[in-house]
Amino acid sequence: MGHGSAFLRFWWDQTVRSTFLGYLPRGDLANFRLACHDFGVRGAPVLFRDLSVTFRTSTFTKPARMAALERVGHHVRTFTFNMAHTSQTFLPPLLDPVTGEERVYVYEPRISNPSPVARRKRPKYGSWEMSDMLIKQYSPLFHAATNIPAFIRAFKAMRNIEHLKISCPGQEPAQRYRRCSVDYALISLRIAVERAPLVNLTTLSLLPIHPAGVFYLRSMPGFGTLPNAAKRWAQIKKLAIHMDAWNFESAYGATDHLRFLHEFLSGFSDSLERLFFRWKGGKGPCPFTLDSEPVLQRDRRKTPKRTRFRRLKQMELKNSCLDARQIDSFIRRHRRTLREFDFSETSLRSGTWDDALAYLSRMSGSDDWKRKQVVEEPITPISDGSPMGEELYFGSPQHMKEFLRNSVYMK
Repeated sequence: MGHGSAFLRFWWDQTVRSTFLGYLPRGDLANFRLACHDFGVRGAPVLFRDLSVTFRTSTFTKPARMAALERVGHHVRTFTFNMAHTSQTFLPPLLDPVTGEERVYVYEPRISNPSPVARRKRPKYGSWEMSDMLIKQYSPLFHAATNIPAFIRAFKAMRNIEHLKISCPGQEPAQRYRRCSVDYALISLRIAVERAPLVNLTTLSLLPIHPAGVFYLRSMPGFGTLPNAAKRWAQIKKLAIHMDAWNFESAYGATDHLRFLHEFLSGFSDSLERLFFRWKGGKGPCPFTLDSEPVLQRDRRKTPKRTRFRRLKQMELKNSCLDARQIDSFIRRHRRTLREFDFSETSLRSGTWDDALAYLSRMSGSDDWKRKQVVEEPITPISDGSPMGEELYFGSPQHMKEFLRNSVYMK
């Protein structure tokens, strides 16, 4: 009886119980919940706090899975949506079965499931002929990606999400200008986020994202956007992006994706407080100063407008190449709010770091702040010895822990 009383005092202490459950491995916690009803109730918020899904054809449509999600979805605080670019996500040209000519498909999102009578009158893909071609020529993954009502149902079940992670790795450079099933899934996900009551959503991570992915996640007229959709994205205060780099100096297609990125980031200019960006692969331009990027100055009529993040407190930019004047302009633009910035792994095309940080010297009245810098020991990434060791670190849970604890997401 004494042992039982001691355990009850331990178990009913919320701080002790939360600490104990937090240290349990995920597999042990799942078994722990099977011991009794109270263990199951107390362990559920910890077990289902972080939920990761790899999107497949039945991810949001299997009845048993959706019923389970509706039971435990309110515990989810961090949701990770994984959908890699593979042969299954590739969409070949749509061919007319009679003439063999390529057909153009104009996508019109269907937000709700129509009744059986309405379904017979109006097919999902606009016309019976187009629907027949898409069903026969495209993989089931495409049809699952365009099932917007299923996405909306899933996100409504996870109404307490605070952090949304999206991971779409593996796009081949040759497919950069072709739409695939991943892009349709991003459209469905964006519409679901805008229509579900995600009032606690404040953090968005795209780790990694292909260059065109931000175009489909950007809230804009059309593509099933609600008039008040911008309010949902205005909740985002913390944004992290790892984007695949490409050849920015090529004459064709070097600027369109940069403009998509500029417009996407501009949509968060009124709300962002912490911002992290990293180019994967080769070095890329600074995405925060694209208005002065030389590659976008060729056509003055299409030069992006200057973006100022009105509440930005912390910024990190990695694996980038820019001019000293761009850094100086960014610091001046955000001098009233910016508290910390990090240009790690960044190289200058022109000018020096003294030129880039000259405004800080003018603000302080001298260069003494340069001599008072505290030299910290750099964090050494855990590598398996392969050339991809560093890249694995930047996309790993360990990096996110350090990132959230020490840098952009530091509270």
